Amino acid sequence: MAAPPTTTGPSKASRSGGTPSGRGSAGRRPPTLRERDARSGLLLISPTLIIVVVVVVVPLAWSALIAFQRMRLINVGRTGLFDDLTLRNFVTVFSSDALWSSLGTTVFYTVGSTFLAIVLGLVAALLVRRPFRGRTFVRAAMLIPYVAPVVAATFVWRVMLNPEFGIINTWGTRLFGWDDPVAFLSQARADVSFLGLEIPIPVALLTVIAFEGWRNFPFAFLFILARLSALSDEVEEAAIVDGATPLQRFRYIVLPQLMPVIAVLVVLRFIWTFNEFDSIFLLTGGTAGTNVVSVRVYELLTVQRNVGGAAAQSVFLALVLLVLVGTYLLVVRKRGGQQL
Repeated sequence: MAAPPTTTGPSKASRSGGTPSGRGSAGRRPPTLRERDARSGLLLISPTLIIVVVVVVVPLAWSALIAFQRMRLINVGRTGLFDDLTLRNFVTVFSSDALWSSLGTTVFYTVGSTFLAIVLGLVAALLVRRPFRGRTFVRAAMLIPYVAPVVAATFVWRVMLNPEFGIINTWGTRLFGWDDPVAFLSQARADVSFLGLEIPIPVALLTVIAFEGWRNFPFAFLFILARLSALSDEVEEAAIVDGATPLQRFRYIVLPQLMPVIAVLVVLRFIWTFNEFDSIFLLTGGTAGTNVVSVRVYELLTVQRNVGGAAAQSVFLALVLLVLVGTYLLVVRKRGGQQL
């Protein structure tokens, strides 16, 4: 006799209202741990992201849009967002000799300041590399130019270099026999006789280069000193046993190990110095042959009231900086590949 059919209750999947695979009624799977972490991270950085968009991205986009408009300072509030779009600003900027003159001055200023800052930082790092009494105080004192407010630093330099009562000119006339005081911050050029040749010297430009190198050498000093502290003494000790001179040890042992750091410093300092404004403006106001690109943008905006022209030149400056940033990223990537 056949057994009666048995009935079973609803299956586990039907009781739970889902599919046997554990998905919901809508076919969604629960988020994984990585997805939850990604969402949490996005939620945490969203305030910073909003601030960056509002403070950086939106003004940059608006500046790029203004570069295509014939806008003056007097009609900024009356110009629509997409009114009178034209390339006239770029034609005016690129056809001006003042742009290329200021660009050449900027390159000379940037190269000189970067070179001087790194050389001073390298020399300072080598001087305090070995222990001596008071080394901690000397290291801290070397950071003063970098941490001092730029307004205070430029004021001290303006007083020191003043042609009437500055201490530099006082020492120069009394100790070095200068015929006349030198107007370091207002004299564009001075002719110096050397072997019967008259050599023009850009006095004001070299002065601001010296200031920029002095003010920023502590940055290079910190990087190079950190790398020197990580170097092994065994190779240098072996070179000493072999009779190598200090110059040979530096050239063939120390300097090759510092080159990756110096390469990064060169690109970073070049980017920051190329965009420099406050030091030159506070020292010379962009006069006496120190009119760099950033100062010219300021003059286009405040003196000529040409908002569109200033925006066009600032866009050009931003593109140059993007190229420099790309170079920096390539250098860092290459350095990371070498380390790996």
